[in-house]
Amino acid sequence: MNITNKTILVTGGGTGIGFAIAKKLSGNGNNIILAGRREDVLKDAVAKLPNASYIVTDVTKDADVANLVEQVKNKFGGLDILVNNAGTGFYNPLDSESGKVYENAKFEMELNYLSVVNLTERFLPVLKARKEAAIVNIESIVSYLPSLSIPTYSATKAALHSYALALRLTLEASNPHIKVFEVFPPFVDTDLTKAFEADKLSPDEVALDLYNALLTDEYAVRNGQTKEVYPAYRQAPEVTLKQFNGIEA
Repeated sequence: MNITNKTILVTGGGTGIGFAIAKKLSGNGNNIILAGRREDVLKDAVAKLPNASYIVTDVTKDADVANLVEQVKNKFGGLDILVNNAGTGFYNPLDSESGKVYENAKFEMELNYLSVVNLTERFLPVLKARKEAAIVNIESIVSYLPSLSIPTYSATKAALHSYALALRLTLEASNPHIKVFEVFPPFVDTDLTKAFEADKLSPDEVALDLYNALLTDEYAVRNGQTKEVYPAYRQAPEVTLKQFNGIEA
C-alpha cells in the first residue's frame, strides 16, 4: 500500500516497538499520532518526530477511547492506519501460588486483546471512509507457541491472532480497501522484556520489517526467530512447542 501522506495512529507509541514504528513511518508527509497513558513520555517522543502529536489515552477505558476517536476525527479529519501496539505481560506460571494468576490474566486480556477489539470497532467507520486503509496488530511468536513462563500473555496474543484472521476475511469481503497486517516478533529489547534472558531483536528491526510489509502487502510479518520457528510449528506443532519451552521432545 501507499504509505505517504497518511494519518497514522500508534497506541503505546511513546516507547519501544510503538515508538520505533512511529519513527519509521514519520516523514513522507505522514501525520503521526501517538496514544499512551504517560504524558511525559509522549511529549518526549513527539519532540523527536516530524509532524507528530499525541493524545493521552488509556485504551482500557471506554471514555478515553471515545475521546481518542473524536479527537482523531475532529483534529485530523480521519485515519488511514491504526497500529494496535499497546500491551503488557506478566511472568505468570500457571502453577504459581501467588494468588495473582487470574488477576494478571484479566488485565492482560483487557489490554492486549479486548482494547484492540474496541479500538478497531470504534475506528472502522473512519477507516471505511478512506480510499485505502490498514489495521496493524502487534502480536508475538507466542501467538503460535505459548510460553510456560508467560502463558496468559501467550493466550492474549493467540486470541489476537485469531481475531485478526477473522477480521481480514471479513474486510476482504465487505471493505477490501482496509488491509489487516499482523506482526509476530520474538523477544524484543524493550522495557517489557528486561527480566527475560533471551536473544532479542531491536525495536527498529521490527519497525523496518513492518515498513517493508506495508509497501508489499505482506500481511503476516514474522520477525527473527519467528520466521525460523514457524515452518517447524506448522509441520510438528507438539514437538516444536516442547522445544520452544526447553522440554525434550
